[in-house]
Formats: sequence, structure tokens, C-alpha cells
Amino acid sequence: MKILCISDQIDPLVYSSNIKERYRDIDLVLSAGDLPMEYLDFIVSSLNKPVFFVFGNHNLNEFGYYHRQAQPHPQAIGMMPSLERSAESHGTTYIGFRGIREGKLLVAGLSGSRRYNDGLNQYSDGEMKRKLLRLIPVLLSNRLRYGRFLDILVTHASPEGIHDRPDPCHRGFSCFLWFMRVFKPRYLVHGHIHLYDLQDIRVSRYRDTTVINAYSHYILDTGDSIQ
Repeated sequence: MKILCISDQIDPLVYSSNIKERYRDIDLVLSAGDLPMEYLDFIVSSLNKPVFFVFGNHNLNEFGYYHRQAQPHPQAIGMMPSLERSAESHGTTYIGFRGIREGKLLVAGLSGSRRYNDGLNQYSDGEMKRKLLRLIPVLLSNRLRYGRFLDILVTHASPEGIHDRPDPCHRGFSCFLWFMRVFKPRYLVHGHIHLYDLQDIRVSRYRDTTVINAYSHYILDTGDSIQ
């Protein structure tokens, strides 16, 4: 299975008239946040493949569509109708704080970053861990039915100490480390950490999990690891 992972930057290689030819062997797309919905619209309409996404800490004009209780982002005041969208909109599927099955693939998603200015979709480590705990019923069901908890966890922020930065905005979540130790997803795909240097580390290993920074775009080839 080949997966196009994207986040944080509109990549001219993806946002191109050649997208169908360049990514003709892609099976699905995972967006790790901070991308405009129009970009995801373009990808799903061009490739006609499943697109799953989480929100980050920017490009939140439509966050309130998917979270009824969310306070409007300042940029979205006067722009957000009261109508709530379903998880499936724009031809894409929102997986923030929920788990899904796509074919043989078991995926869950977590939106948001570490709290740094009390903005929308920002959380303390404790708040994010409580959101992880709410996934446990789905994970246990996966284990009983498919023999494993999860294949891919899609997050916006990175795990603490893996690809993160020391500033308050870009610190990772320590609860993601706990999650990987306990539930052993094959992959954790995150965004939020911009890569400006070709020497920056994009792929790391933590216990049984391969951690991938999806900044701009990255092709994940799972081979035969997803059964």
C-alpha cells in the first residue's frame, strides 16, 4: 500500500496539473493538518482516492463545522454557519479524535498542538491524554477483531522528544510516547514541524513505531506490513 502523507505546506509537486500521473499508484492520502480545505478538495477530486485528515493549529476556519462546541477562531467570526458538517465532507473524511477502518487499514487521528497561547485546537498534555483514552474502546475492538490495536496514528503535533522543537508552540506531546508503548501502532504520521534543511530528520523509530514527519509531502510505502 502506498500512502501520500501531507501537512503544513501546499506542495507544488502535489498541487499540479501532473498530480494524476505523478501519484497514479497512491492508494490513499493522509493529511496531518495546517492545510486549507481547498487543497484537500483538489487532491481528492484529482486522485479520486480516500483522503483522511486532522486539523492543526492553523487553517481552522472549518474546525467548528466538525466540533459543535468549539469556540470560533477569530479569523472565522462571521464566516461559520451554525450547521455542523459530518465527518465526511468535501469528499474527505475527518478522523480527529476517532478511529476508522479503511479496507484492511486501521487508522486513528488526533487534531491540535500543545497549548501556547490559548488558541483554538490547542491542548495541554493531560487534555490530549484524555482524548487518547477515549479511543481505547475502538482500539480494544480492533484487537479483538483484527488482532492488533492500530496501524497508523495521524497527529498534527509530534511526540515529545521526536522531531519536536524546544519552543512552546512546537513541543511534542509526551502522552504520544505512552500511546506508542502501549498500543504499538506501526506508524505515527505527524505534521507541525517544518523541514527547511535537507539534513533534518524526517523518519525516526520509537519502540515498535515508525514516526514520520509529513511536512509538505512524504510517500509511505507500507509494503506487506498491513495485512
